[in-house]
Amino acid sequence: MFRHWATLRQLPDLPGVVRLLVATQLAFNIGFYLVLPYLAGHLTADLALGGAVVGLVLGLRTFSQQGLFVVGGVLTDRFGAKPVILAGCALRVAGFVLLGLATTLPGVLGGAVLTGFAAALFSPAVESALAGEAGELERDGRVRRSDVFALFAVAGEVGAVTGPLLGAALLGVDFQLVCLVAAALFVVIGIAHAQALPARPAAHAAEPVLAGWREVLGNRTFLLFAAGYSGYLLCYNQLYLALPFELRRAAGDEAALGPLFALASLMIVLGQLPVASWARGALGHGRGLVIGFATMSAAFLSVAVLRPLPGTLLPAIALVVLLTAGQMLVVPLAQDLVPRLAGERRLGSYFGVLSSAGGLAVLVGSAGTGALLDASSAWPPLPWLALAAVPLAGAAVLGRMARRGALAGGAAHRDAP
Repeated sequence: MFRHWATLRQLPDLPGVVRLLVATQLAFNIGFYLVLPYLAGHLTADLALGGAVVGLVLGLRTFSQQGLFVVGGVLTDRFGAKPVILAGCALRVAGFVLLGLATTLPGVLGGAVLTGFAAALFSPAVESALAGEAGELERDGRVRRSDVFALFAVAGEVGAVTGPLLGAALLGVDFQLVCLVAAALFVVIGIAHAQALPARPAAHAAEPVLAGWREVLGNRTFLLFAAGYSGYLLCYNQLYLALPFELRRAAGDEAALGPLFALASLMIVLGQLPVASWARGALGHGRGLVIGFATMSAAFLSVAVLRPLPGTLLPAIALVVLLTAGQMLVVPLAQDLVPRLAGERRLGSYFGVLSSAGGLAVLVGSAGTGALLDASSAWPPLPWLALAAVPLAGAAVLGRMARRGALAGGAAHRDAP
């Protein structure tokens, strides 16, 4: 197993810009998870907002992030990664300060939208920059790009574990302090990128901002891939929607939510690198994606099968373990495929469209999932079987593409004008 940790051992020897981008994901998630897990409680307890309003705030934050990733991607292609990352950091600072100081709904909404749109700017910029840098390393035979993205995922997960712990400690003082500390962290991130991130010329600086959309939307193979992959984000978001529902049913409260999230994080921190290396070498992109999506489908099926067992958290544990295992297979392979299917062009736009497709799936699918969960008393397995069908559909689409050779890398670019 430990031979698969070669990428981690190589980290000190990788170029400084790659180390910076990996560390960026760690710092981004620390700052994000300092605040967001405690936002709903602040809005309810401190500002006395109703549940529907809190849901609106959280929904707008998610939509302003995932739904607008394509904007950040297009701007990255036009202006380069560095200015877009810096703009995203500035907006995240402003958003956290506003969330900490706001005492009225308009201020809270403004802060939520700013924090979401900030990620819509810097996330595709960071991913496209890392894809380009890691691609050069792979061509030189130094490291696989999928392994670098696996390391990127591990760094993000360490941040996702660290952030809530720091936030909980600071929350004992004041929610405003939590927000200001998170804002200060993004100031540091912005300064680090201003000083250390190379200002590489944008590949499409001389073209109109929206010129890349025609190429991306004309790339039929990539669009089919994005459609098949889009269900992943809907599946992952069930950790925030369906999992708490199952815990309330089984235990009467959500006390086990924290330990289960810690379990998912531990799996990724310890297993992501070896799983990604094994999947790339033994399975390949097509089979790895299909098996990953099938594993996520099994996560929901396990809940439908195990729910009749009285007074047990086994369905919830199975859901978390299998969803996380599927994610560990799917995400590095998919992120490695995007630049290949894009022909190594317009990476910001391609990563942005991929994320926006997932955001659209969440926006549409979450409402339906919530309705099914509310109505599950009539037939309890229904929402879980419906959720299981989503990754199965993705597996079917991606499996057909793999059989046609469309996921071998580079094929999709031939469809583009």
